[in-house]
Amino acid sequence: MNWTEFLPTGIQLSYLVAASLFIVGLKQLGSPATARQGNQLAAVGMLIAVVATLLEQQVLNYTMILVGIVVGSVIGAIAAYRVAMTAMPQMVGIFNGLGGAASALVAIAEFWRLLSFHLPLSTTALITIILGVLIGGVTLTGSFVAFGKLQGILPGAPLLFPLQQPLNALLLVAFLVGSVFFCIDPSNLPIFLGLIVASLILGVAVVIPIGGGDMPVVISLLNSYSGLAAAAAGFVVNNNMLIIAGALVGASGIILTNIMCKAMNRSIFNVLFAGFGSEGGSGAASTSVGTQQTVKSIDPEEGAMMLGYARSVVIIPGYGMAVAQAQHTVKELVDQLESMGVEVKYAIHPVAGRMPGHMNVLLAEANVPYPQLCDMDDINPQFEQTDVALIIGANDVVNPAARHDKSSPIYGMPILEVDKAKHAIVIKRGMGTGFSGVQNELFFQDKTLMLFGGAKDVVAKLTAEVKQL
Repeated sequence: MNWTEFLPTGIQLSYLVAASLFIVGLKQLGSPATARQGNQLAAVGMLIAVVATLLEQQVLNYTMILVGIVVGSVIGAIAAYRVAMTAMPQMVGIFNGLGGAASALVAIAEFWRLLSFHLPLSTTALITIILGVLIGGVTLTGSFVAFGKLQGILPGAPLLFPLQQPLNALLLVAFLVGSVFFCIDPSNLPIFLGLIVASLILGVAVVIPIGGGDMPVVISLLNSYSGLAAAAAGFVVNNNMLIIAGALVGASGIILTNIMCKAMNRSIFNVLFAGFGSEGGSGAASTSVGTQQTVKSIDPEEGAMMLGYARSVVIIPGYGMAVAQAQHTVKELVDQLESMGVEVKYAIHPVAGRMPGHMNVLLAEANVPYPQLCDMDDINPQFEQTDVALIIGANDVVNPAARHDKSSPIYGMPILEVDKAKHAIVIKRGMGTGFSGVQNELFFQDKTLMLFGGAKDVVAKLTAEVKQL
């Protein structure tokens, strides 16, 4: 038995090894302590899968493939090196979109190949091509709309117009009707082009009514779509590895989306169709019921005294910390407090930031030890014994109205119960609301003290004052 006879079996065995590494890597990505190792295992698995695929006999031009690998690697390396951690959600959005585009292009190229060589177009092949175009097109344009909202190119508030959802439904029905006609007459090129255009428009139409505050859920959902698109592409080209990898990404994305929806006490239907999640406004210091109240503010010197003489401090990071890129400054403050004997932990809400795990990524970049990162269920029982809760740029995830105010948009959403701590210090630029659009009643409680200013600047001043104690 020569090597050419063993090659097909060897390729399938390589796919099995790669799939196993994907599964193990995905499991390890579930914990910050093992996430880096899991990512490396998955990368090795992908390398094995790519090499095995390149050994397939259907590969016709290795030169073009090599050029693509080199160009893509250079672009990816430069982008990954230059992108700020605060812009990571945007980068993930672009990755999702490009993944969808690749899957759609595979479906289009396979259709063109079969049509050009007058090869039979079976019903199964047509359905997989249609699914590849639909899911890939929606993922492409939907992801770029999400990128635009996160980057500030598009308004963060939901973009709504009359009869929006009925028109979206009509567009989907038109796609389905066109798909039926395409299956009846696969040689009808205008119908196929119409399906491509409809899928791209549908991606925009689905995401523009969703507010910027819901983008973490949308990114997770679009990540799932990119996996489903890859699986559809795998069926198109009859590649088992692509089907397995796509299915893993699709399933994990759906699971993560469900987890995040539960963390917000909302359904995926509500996220997609409720027009909820506009970026909060500024202003008036009003509660969710509209009454005017006053807040207590302090300066960095007073805040430093409270932190420096506390026995236990819990830090709650939010998007404000990410925008200010204050994670390294926060780590410096924590190091100083720990050198004075203060016990410090971080409380991480599942939907804090603009993508799943955003706070974990930022704090990991600042070399914060993993044991100090506590999830919501673990840290909430400890707040009653906490001397000071330091909130840095977080808003809705610490709003007590979620527990008792049935009129609030965030009622029922699990929150970090910082109002049970002995004291709370809130670092914030102003009295603006969170994505829910309601004022945070925590700001007006007697034991809450506001420390106004940019997170990085304020935390640096706190650190300087703590050093002088």
